[in-house]
Amino acid sequence: MSTILSKSIHAKSIRAGVDIGGTFTDIVLETPSGQISTKVLTTYTRPEDAIIEGLLAVCHKAAISPSDIGMIIHGTTLATNALIERRGARTALITTAGFRDVIEMRTESRFEQYDLNLVLPEPLIAREYRYTVNERLLADGSIDTPLDTGEVILLIDELRAQSIQSIAVGLLHSYANPVHEQQIGAILAEHAPDMLVSLSSDVSPQMREYERFNTVAANAYVKPIMASYLERLKSRLSDNDIPAPVFLMHSGGGIMDIESAAAFPVRLVESGPAGGAIFAADIAARLGLDRVLSFDMGGTTAKICMIKDQKPKTSRQFEVARSYRFKKGSGMPISIPVIDMVEIGAGGGSIASLDAMQQIRIGPESAGSEPGPASYQRGGNRPTVTDADLMMGKLDPDDFAGGSIRLSVDLADRAIAEHIAAPIGLTHARAAFGMAEVVDENMANAARVHAVESGENLAGFVMIGFGGAGPLHAIRLAQKLHINRVLIPASAGVGSAVGFLKAPFSFEASQSLYVRLSDWRQDTITSMLNALTIQARQFVETSVPDADIQITAKAYMRYVGQGWEIPIELDAGWCNAPDQVAITRLFEDRYSRLFSRVVDGLDIEITSWTVLASTPIEPAPPAKPADSYQHETSTRTRMMADLSDGSTLDAAVYMRTSLAHGSLIKGPAIITEAETTILIPRGGVAIQHDDGTIDIRLDGNPNSDGDADHA
Repeated sequence: MSTILSKSIHAKSIRAGVDIGGTFTDIVLETPSGQISTKVLTTYTRPEDAIIEGLLAVCHKAAISPSDIGMIIHGTTLATNALIERRGARTALITTAGFRDVIEMRTESRFEQYDLNLVLPEPLIAREYRYTVNERLLADGSIDTPLDTGEVILLIDELRAQSIQSIAVGLLHSYANPVHEQQIGAILAEHAPDMLVSLSSDVSPQMREYERFNTVAANAYVKPIMASYLERLKSRLSDNDIPAPVFLMHSGGGIMDIESAAAFPVRLVESGPAGGAIFAADIAARLGLDRVLSFDMGGTTAKICMIKDQKPKTSRQFEVARSYRFKKGSGMPISIPVIDMVEIGAGGGSIASLDAMQQIRIGPESAGSEPGPASYQRGGNRPTVTDADLMMGKLDPDDFAGGSIRLSVDLADRAIAEHIAAPIGLTHARAAFGMAEVVDENMANAARVHAVESGENLAGFVMIGFGGAGPLHAIRLAQKLHINRVLIPASAGVGSAVGFLKAPFSFEASQSLYVRLSDWRQDTITSMLNALTIQARQFVETSVPDADIQITAKAYMRYVGQGWEIPIELDAGWCNAPDQVAITRLFEDRYSRLFSRVVDGLDIEITSWTVLASTPIEPAPPAKPADSYQHETSTRTRMMADLSDGSTLDAAVYMRTSLAHGSLIKGPAIITEAETTILIPRGGVAIQHDDGTIDIRLDGNPNSDGDADHA
């Protein structure tokens, strides 16, 4: 592209998606002529350095000036990593007298009932930094004991003495009436303006004290880190002549402006994985698929999400840093809108070790990018999944990450031999296969648990694999889950970054308001929904002032006496005129579909409400199935270990850029591209669609969609 042509491009038509992962930072540039992408190693101490490096690289490829970028949409694991690694700011919690230990007492449930040595996760804020004030609100929001403002002022000296940087305020029943939290916030703003403050009534105005207090504590804990990072990012972009506004992907699958992200950084905890789910949902829409399992595997983690009717499953609560893998209740609960998925420490950089029983274990510790896997030749000497993949012939040592990183087979072999093969008496090849089997089984088990918790059977689902390591492991994972069809989309190696560019601008406002249907309060409900609608719309309009905004809502409902709610979707028409009869019918229909019955004679109650304001999602153009197939052949081959049993086989090698619409490849085969590698198993077949998606059928029938039964 010439310089003259470059200058003629309207700036707003060029957007960049930026995804910071634990190992690689992915950059995708969307231009009128197509997408250009790259992967660079993540720079941990200053993540913005990798962003600038990647943006300059893709601009160079596109022959445009960095100043031509009109928008940057960013997702990051910075908040997640800070919570998992406990690297946040020195944070204090101010709460109601008598409730100091709520975040330590948790819900008093045992997530592993028969473990006599059960160790509960440490609270995010230590007891010496948890302070109480005299005040009390009743459940209906009425004031029982007024706030002692003088006590709050005196508390500031103690906060300064403890070098507190950020303060979380979580008071009893503040979701029903925020007045006392707002008073504390105003006092701190006046007398301690250098300290950042988070109010639970702003961050998560929902019932259940433990979850709400923990969420506002997490927000306060990462707030200074995120604020500092976002300021540095804006400065670095300006220094490199990139004046584009920055927006961030939030955990609910939408985009928010940088100011909102700095105020509510806890909403960014799942921002990167959310982009991947949006990417997979778009592919599902293109191919008309209603039951999809999204599989995103990068260098540090693997993420699995179920997508039904071309929409990712969502939730209003999830857990960070589960101490007992896959065990619900063992992690840190966060009450925010989120795409519901399971995330485990299983990526290309996940380190292999032997446990006390001399069994192979993978992760959750990762070599990341510093020093990286042993094969990276950057100082790492412990075996990782990438090293095992290299030893199995899945990767080309001379063409990894588009040739930017040369892999050393010798160093990978040495690390696996020293730490795995020699101690348990395996051949080097068998040890590598064992490592791959363990990590694949870990992910399969996580998928099974996630499906059971969601009440789903994975039989008949289609898997969409992406991420740098996803296409390397998707086939074996599908075999273990008895899934027959695996899709590897174009730009799979940078899928999350592509997903950012497809996400809508959105914000979800929430409020706990307890209502029994037998005591229907029309005016109160209407007023509350109007307030939530205004709040959600304002957040979106800040980013896109003139956009068409769609409004949807959810009511969380249950029978009286039950302990948990089910979400009931409501449209804008219902929100404008809440209808008791209509919502009763919606609840009973949803309940009967979930549990095959309704409960007669019991009253129904609503505990919480959410309103989502969102810009419309552009419909995905449907992919065109091939009318005929072109059987491809290759003169290049590579020795590769069979994914099922580790035996050696000769696999044909193809370049993805050489394939066309209707290309058909029989396995065993390897399809290479700059950002990932696709494997086709023995007995399988792959077809390329017109949108570049590689469609793999494990049973060898290019027209089959049924269940598979592969061991």
